[in-house]
Amino acid sequence: MDKAVTLLAPGGIEQLQVSEQQPQEPGANEIRIRHDAIGMNFLDIYHRRGLYALPAYPAVLGVEGAGTVEAVGSAVTRLKPGDRVAYAGAPVGAYAATRLLPAARAVLLPDGVPSKVAAASMLKGLTAYMLLTKTYRVEPGTTVLIHAAAGGLGSILVRWAKYLGATVIGTVSSEEKADLARSYGADHLTIGRDADVVAAVKRLTDSRGVDVAYDGIGGGMLAKSIAAVRPFGVVATIGQAGGPIPPVSVDELRPGKSLTHPSVMVYITDTAAYLTAAEAVVGMQASGITSTIAREYPLEAAAEAQQFLEEGRAAGSLILVP
Repeated sequence: MDKAVTLLAPGGIEQLQVSEQQPQEPGANEIRIRHDAIGMNFLDIYHRRGLYALPAYPAVLGVEGAGTVEAVGSAVTRLKPGDRVAYAGAPVGAYAATRLLPAARAVLLPDGVPSKVAAASMLKGLTAYMLLTKTYRVEPGTTVLIHAAAGGLGSILVRWAKYLGATVIGTVSSEEKADLARSYGADHLTIGRDADVVAAVKRLTDSRGVDVAYDGIGGGMLAKSIAAVRPFGVVATIGQAGGPIPPVSVDELRPGKSLTHPSVMVYITDTAAYLTAAEAVVGMQASGITSTIAREYPLEAAAEAQQFLEEGRAAGSLILVP
């Protein structure tokens, strides 16, 4: 019997229960994947808390993973048993040793990309692709502000932004995380949760401000991100790890700043967009632009791993290993 981690109802980590399951037979357009590794994201926390409600409970959380195709449906021709694949996006169900997955979500992995790296980096890589190419097109000469620059998403954003020729200003909470962010290529850093981010950005940009800020912290940081962006620059709010996002007055956006709230889960519901982005992400993974794996947990320890992630202590990505 295989293992799965089931969310009984929205709430705390006590709502996560380890259970046994039988491998299921795929439908016509599905595959069954046996996970080598399962990626963890703050989205999993939001699902567990009920901030983003799931269609029904009990439910198996998780939106990304990597492993080996075990079985394919009768209409699947692109994939075969034994193929190494990764995926990200809906439907949820990754916190399990095996799962059924729409075949269209699976992306073949080259030999040079380990499953654990792919599982830790797929959704975050897709988010980085969306932010750097769709939300605001980053190119040589662009100056970006990346919050949590040593985190799972931040580590990819820093590396990819540098690959595109940008100047990167990052924020981190500790000297330890600062060392990591520097190793990823960050040009400048503000260190500490109480650091004056706006003053630092103004100093580093000759009072101009950054072209674009990526804010996954939320809470009171969003106002600071808006203040740190140049006139007609862009702020992308992509999460609220630091607390709920307060209302924003349009007066805060003077003169001509733009505030956007992109959703990678919505973006990749379009299969063609998803596959284009996923191919770019796998290519970046092959070149070394990946999320750093901070910790590995056995699947049965998903509750402990979620608590660690929720506390904001992870310098990189967490993965579950069945």
